[in-house]
Amino acid sequence: MTSSVATQLSQLESARQIVLGDAALYPQIVQGILPIIGPGAVLDLRRWGAEFLAETFASPTVGSQQKEHMSLIVLQTLRTLLDNPHEDAGVVKSVIQAAASVYGPIFRYIINNSHDTQTWGNMAAIKSNILKRWDNAAAGIRICCIKFVQRVVQLQTPGVIADPRRPDQNELSLSLVPRDHPLIPPPNLEPEASGLLDRLLDVFNEQPSDAVLITATLNCLSPLLRTRQTIANRILTVILSFNPLKHAHPQMSLKDKVQVKSVERTIRMLLLNILRRNESGAFAVRIKQHIERLIQARNEIFDESSRKRSLLVEPTDGLDNAKRARLGAEVQSRAQPPPLPPGPTSIAQLFTLTSDADLTRFDVTQLPIDLIVRITLPVLHGIQQPHLEGAINAVRSRYLSLSQKPMPQPQLSAPHPPGAEEEDDYEPDFEPTEDAEQIRNKIDALPPEDSLQTPTEVVLGPYKLPQPPPLTAEESEQIGKGTINRVFGLMNVLDEPSTAKRQKPGLNRLAGSSYDRDAWMTVITRLAARTPAGLDIDNEEEAENEEKGALIRPGSEHSSLSDGIRETLWKYIIEDFRARISIAISWLNEEWFSDRLLSSSSVSSRTKSQHYEKWVLKVLDGILPYLEPKDKILIRFLSEIPAIDENILQRVKSLTRDPERVTLAVNAIHYLIIVRPPVREMCIDALEDLWRNYEDARPSTQKLLQKWRPKLLEEAAKPDPSPNPPSQPQQAQSNPGATNGVKSPQPKTEPHPAAEGGLGVEERGGSVVAAVG
Repeated sequence: MTSSVATQLSQLESARQIVLGDAALYPQIVQGILPIIGPGAVLDLRRWGAEFLAETFASPTVGSQQKEHMSLIVLQTLRTLLDNPHEDAGVVKSVIQAAASVYGPIFRYIINNSHDTQTWGNMAAIKSNILKRWDNAAAGIRICCIKFVQRVVQLQTPGVIADPRRPDQNELSLSLVPRDHPLIPPPNLEPEASGLLDRLLDVFNEQPSDAVLITATLNCLSPLLRTRQTIANRILTVILSFNPLKHAHPQMSLKDKVQVKSVERTIRMLLLNILRRNESGAFAVRIKQHIERLIQARNEIFDESSRKRSLLVEPTDGLDNAKRARLGAEVQSRAQPPPLPPGPTSIAQLFTLTSDADLTRFDVTQLPIDLIVRITLPVLHGIQQPHLEGAINAVRSRYLSLSQKPMPQPQLSAPHPPGAEEEDDYEPDFEPTEDAEQIRNKIDALPPEDSLQTPTEVVLGPYKLPQPPPLTAEESEQIGKGTINRVFGLMNVLDEPSTAKRQKPGLNRLAGSSYDRDAWMTVITRLAARTPAGLDIDNEEEAENEEKGALIRPGSEHSSLSDGIRETLWKYIIEDFRARISIAISWLNEEWFSDRLLSSSSVSSRTKSQHYEKWVLKVLDGILPYLEPKDKILIRFLSEIPAIDENILQRVKSLTRDPERVTLAVNAIHYLIIVRPPVREMCIDALEDLWRNYEDARPSTQKLLQKWRPKLLEEAAKPDPSPNPPSQPQQAQSNPGATNGVKSPQPKTEPHPAAEGGLGVEERGGSVVAAVG
């Protein structure tokens, strides 16, 4: 029988080595060994089987799906082993550990399979059995029960849901359980977890306390503090109110001292880890104070050096002065610092108090700074106060003697013989005869350092750095572009200005005073628009060529800094024009204002360039292809820019080429007729042009012309008396400018101005448009 059991154990161990090498074989091996390690097997096989199951479900190499599948297989075996009241303690401990690992996969399985009452019944029976053993079992079994209870509390407490759309990727907790689950309803599980947590924390209030159980409980509370914020404050309050050194005293046995020190160290490490994860939490100050109290109490109780009588200070280097005359003993004299070498004295020689040549030749700079700090601090801590004061007085005496020496004068005559220099050597007595107070008073009585310095023969004047070489045009352009790119890179990281509770500054506001994105945009737009007049053109010849329309080679055209800012600002706006349309409006207002200032100044007319007309058309060409039929952006843009001309209306009329966006163009022009009287006639002419030349726009424009220009419709309704009626509409189409004075492109023959620049009209777009009228 014994040989048969040994053979089976050898085979089982071989199977264990196989699955340790390949985790994919766990399901086959577990299902194959269950009949061998069941309740009817011998004790050795049951022990091996229980340990193998605990190791299997605790292994990180086994996937969650495999654990869920295997937990359904082994659940009945675990329940049968626990139901035996006379089961071996080793088997019970391993089974409880396996049950703690199995509880999670079974919990996930029941969430998705609410009809499987048998599986949850087995798990509930195992939980009830473990909770009954918790209070009365041996210490090893109670530690395993504590781990099982910690797992139950963690699963039956609401956790954080990272992604509600993927419940399989979220942490397993009560938050994943539906409120109407028939087997595990959350209103029943959460109070159960709260009660188990109270029982778990009662170990800190038990008298007498068990250090082993307290240490096991503290180790199990760490995952709960990290993953369950709803109960973390409750756990921390209990831990901070527990003092493991409350009943400790110096006369404790060695075993009790070790246990108390272990509990104190475990609490301190747990609190330090909590403080390291959240140094600014609500309990941070209390945790620091509790840690300091624990360290102070431990030192007072267990530090024997604090209770011993301190050693005498005076007879450390010999005998006491009172006993020297009576005993006649030879007292060791204090080591005197070596005299300073002749000649100039360095700072290192001033502070060197040892006569060891090897130490003086050692280069301390070769050591790392952290090593020097670790060596220096203990040495300074171990120096006795009389020795330290003597060394300080020796250095102070050296400094006084050096400061009293006259400064060496430049020798203009012949040098003295060597013997005369040796006679003048001065070696001071480095043993100070005065106390520290007398030396300090002597230092204060010395003349200032400036009076001790002899004036030099050569007086040097103030030194000025030479001027840097001037930058070339290419270098200036590169530096300017780099500055522009850095500023716009800053725009991408700045937050959008908050609109909540934002006060309107009014007319007396200061532009760019809030240091946010709007302030930087104000700076950028004014850098681009308010450039000094005459700097955008190199010379008068280029101005004349530009005015006459002469062709300029692409490489020879000068690109100014303001044009670079404008180009970058245009790209920035077009990237997200719906969110940045206010920036475009502010920029174009600045350009219009700058053009007006230049036109009224005394700058030559050849240097006056109309930047507003150029860039407003470019912004329109950038956003028009992406507008949708129901879009408010165009109406807002046209209503807030400072000036409207025929070119802008031509861009707006080009939208009627798309039948879906005819209403958008007509509504925009109608809005300008209503709110901008100075351009009303121009906009009515644009509506008339649309009515004459664009068939899709005729129904919507006819309603508006009936209100603003009814005579046109009346004349069009009259019969034509000419003998050739078809020729009249054709003539009207061929010369629309004769009627309204605005030259409009033909719908099929003339290209759109934006198309001439390489911009095509696309049928996609942006925001919402409100019908006007």
